[in-house]
Amino acid sequence: MRKQQFDFEGQTNFYSGKVRDVYTIHNDMLVMLASNRISAFDVILPKPIPYKGQVLNQIAAYMLDATKDICPNWLLKVPAPNVSVGKKCKPFKVEMVVRGNLVGHAWRTYNSDKRILCGALMPNGLKENDFFPTPIITPSTKADAGHDEDIDPDGIVAGGIATKEEWKTLSNYALKLFARGKEIAANRGLILADTKYEFGKIGNEIYLMDEVHTPDSSRYFYADGFEERQRKGERQKQLSKEFVREWLIENNFMGKEGQTVPEMSDDWVNTISQRYIELYETVIGEKFVPQELSDEQTYRRIVEALKEVD
Repeated sequence: MRKQQFDFEGQTNFYSGKVRDVYTIHNDMLVMLASNRISAFDVILPKPIPYKGQVLNQIAAYMLDATKDICPNWLLKVPAPNVSVGKKCKPFKVEMVVRGNLVGHAWRTYNSDKRILCGALMPNGLKENDFFPTPIITPSTKADAGHDEDIDPDGIVAGGIATKEEWKTLSNYALKLFARGKEIAANRGLILADTKYEFGKIGNEIYLMDEVHTPDSSRYFYADGFEERQRKGERQKQLSKEFVREWLIENNFMGKEGQTVPEMSDDWVNTISQRYIELYETVIGEKFVPQELSDEQTYRRIVEALKEVD
C-alpha cells in the first residue's frame, strides 16, 4: 500500500487504489484524491501522467452535477483540481456496465458465437461496434483482488449482492444515467459506447458513487464518420484510454505473469497527458486550465471543505 499523503482530524481509514487515494473521515465522509497514476490490465504503469488526476476529477464532478436530477450521488465538494469530498456509502459489490455498442468484452463474447452476456441477449447479425437495438446491462462483480467477473441479475439476487427491488432501482438508474450520458456526448459530437456505474447505500437510499462518464470508466466514439467507418469495416475513432492498452499490447504486455511493462519515454508520457487533455476539452466543451497546487495548499482546501460539509 502506498504511504498516505495527508493526515486529517477525525480520519478513520486510508485506502490507496490503482489510481486514487481515499481517506475516510468520521466513518461517514470520504476525501478522494485522483492521482496521476495510470493503470491498464490491472497493473499500475511506472510513470505518472501530468494532469491526469485533474482531468478525471473534473470530468467526474461535471457529470455528477449533470445527472443529479436522475438519482442522488455522493459528491458534496470539489475543493482542489484533483480532489472530491462526499458522503461515504455502503457499496453494492457490483459494477453496472451499460453497453450501447457491441465493443470490447461484449464483442469478444459475441465473436466466440455466444449471444447471452450476463443474462442480456445480443441479437444476431451485428458487426463489431454496431449499436444494440437498445442498451444492455452486463454487470460484473467487484472483486477485492484479481479480475472482476461477469454475473447475471439472478446471480446478483441469489448471491445477496442486491435484493430484487434494489436490482430494479439499480438497473433503472443505470439506463437513465446512460441515456443522459449519450445525450451529453451527442452534443459534443461523440457516441457514448459503453460505461460503468457504481452505487451504494446510506440507510435505505441508493446513491451513485465514484466517477461517472470519464475516459477511465467509459468508451467514446467520434460520431463524425462513424456510419461510414462501419460500412467500410474500418476501426472506429475512439476517445478513451484504449490507446494506452493498444500500445502495451504492441509492446508484448497484457498484465500476464512473466511479462514486463515496456519503458515509457518522456515523449510518450507527454503524449498520454495531451490525449487526456484533448479528451477533457472534447467531452466538457471547455478549455482545460492546468492547476498546480502544493501539498500544503491542497491540504488547507480539503480541511476547509470538511468544515463546510460537517
